[in-house]
Amino acid sequence: MGDIPAPGRPGRRTLLLAMAGAASVALSGCMATADASQPEGRPTPEALIPVDPASPAPSRTASAETPSDEPYRPTPPTKQQIIAEFGSRKPHEWGLQVTGIVATSAARDIALTLDACGGPGGTGCDQQLLTTLRKLKVPATLFLNERWIQANPALTAELAHDPLFELANHGYLHRPLSVSGRSAYGIAGTRDIGEVYDEVMGNQAVLQDIIGHVPAFFRPGTAYYDDVAAAITRRLGPLPVNFSINGDGGATFPPSTVAAEVGKARNGDIVIAHFNKPGSGTAAGLAQALPRLLGQGATFAKLGAVLPT
Repeated sequence: MGDIPAPGRPGRRTLLLAMAGAASVALSGCMATADASQPEGRPTPEALIPVDPASPAPSRTASAETPSDEPYRPTPPTKQQIIAEFGSRKPHEWGLQVTGIVATSAARDIALTLDACGGPGGTGCDQQLLTTLRKLKVPATLFLNERWIQANPALTAELAHDPLFELANHGYLHRPLSVSGRSAYGIAGTRDIGEVYDEVMGNQAVLQDIIGHVPAFFRPGTAYYDDVAAAITRRLGPLPVNFSINGDGGATFPPSTVAAEVGKARNGDIVIAHFNKPGSGTAAGLAQALPRLLGQGATFAKLGAVLPT
């Protein structure tokens, strides 16, 4: 899940320039501890507040989708405004399903979502899984953590330009989203409202530079929220999303279990799995489940096609 970011990581300009080079793909996982510190040489998330997509910034890279086709999104509140607005609110819910998050859609399609968690042991890419999706023409929404993006700049650019996929926000340091420091799976969550803001908005700006428009969806590290953090996420712009089908148990299920769980998906389900752990059972399990579902008449769509944004 989370882990400590390496010091001296490249800044945003270096990241964008590096996207022209070869992809960096490492074998990975995502089970370690998160660090709440701001990486050296990185601007604060508040300095990275996304601008109105109607006013393109020179630093943006070309997008696979046309920014003008995206809905208008107003400039989000500042950190100080969020702290003032939510400072008196106390959380009453904690978990995967809390008030304010979305776990299913009203559409007939199934939405396949795949996380890339980043950090030591979490920066790989399961190319076998992506090959299966491309062969079967199954679209997916890819939730990328900022640390995974830093480790895979050229691959991120490739995925951003592939119309089969859309990119979504999986957080800045891959932390559970809490206003009181609650933990999940032994990983410490954000400690207060300011850290919730940083976790969402730090990666929101990084992704906007890559895809050319404001990312529409957010899922935190571990997928745990409290209800106040979910409300803050909505206030900042992205829709907080979770899932109704746990497809791979954090890339720990064997192929047979992945196939069985994903095979349960029906109209409106949102499936979660991971594509940053080559060698796990996820790719083989999806290779079994997806043809069966397609043969039964199931259809798949990206989140942007089934959820309001």
